[in-house]
Amino acid sequence: MTSSELWTRATADRYDAEETEMSSAAVLGPTLAFLADLAGDGRALEFAIGTGRVGVPLRERGVPVAGIELSEHMAAVLRRKADADTLPVAIGDMATTVVPGEFSLVYLVYNTISNLLTQDEQVECFRNAARHLAPGGRFVIELGVPPLRFLPPGQVAVPFDVSERHLGFDTFDLVEQILVSHHFTRDGTDGGYRRENSRHRYAWPAELDLMARIAGLELERRVADWDGAPFTQDSSKHISVWRKPA
Repeated sequence: MTSSELWTRATADRYDAEETEMSSAAVLGPTLAFLADLAGDGRALEFAIGTGRVGVPLRERGVPVAGIELSEHMAAVLRRKADADTLPVAIGDMATTVVPGEFSLVYLVYNTISNLLTQDEQVECFRNAARHLAPGGRFVIELGVPPLRFLPPGQVAVPFDVSERHLGFDTFDLVEQILVSHHFTRDGTDGGYRRENSRHRYAWPAELDLMARIAGLELERRVADWDGAPFTQDSSKHISVWRKPA
């Protein structure tokens, strides 16, 4: 198993309810269109497929989808939406687990490559993607740009959400390239908050491009969002597409 932290049953059971915005038509529509266009008539493989937020509706659009998922609890939630014949899922880590066949598209969304906490594991994730791709196939990653521009000297925390029911902020270890996301979520009606945190290894786009080169992939496209807006120095995230040479 890689260094990724495991999702628990409790977290998996409430995941969809807490990610309703990310599951909305406004978010999923452009995401699915982008991925379906790249998949074409081929098969798609989602690394860290989770509860199937993207994989299930992509399958419903007619793209054959398979998945790899580390947490059996997350996969169990997906199974309530699609059976194994419709959407097969292998339990394992996305850096080393191999599933049968070739794919025209491998994709990894919602910052999930950062769950791998070492550079070596992230490189192996790229290699695993290349291993599954047919010649000419693409590997797609959605990842936030590290918000280090918001860190003045001496500050180690950056807030990313301050709302009525949730407070979220990241703290940074600039030497190890590790950020910890802290979440305080209002739980129930008694005014209390549930506290959670998760560790991530952040990486710059240029570092990912080097990982791709190590895996034999070539950068084809980088945009700021699923709608295809240009990626600039002010972009908060990127969608990057690497191609396996034909």
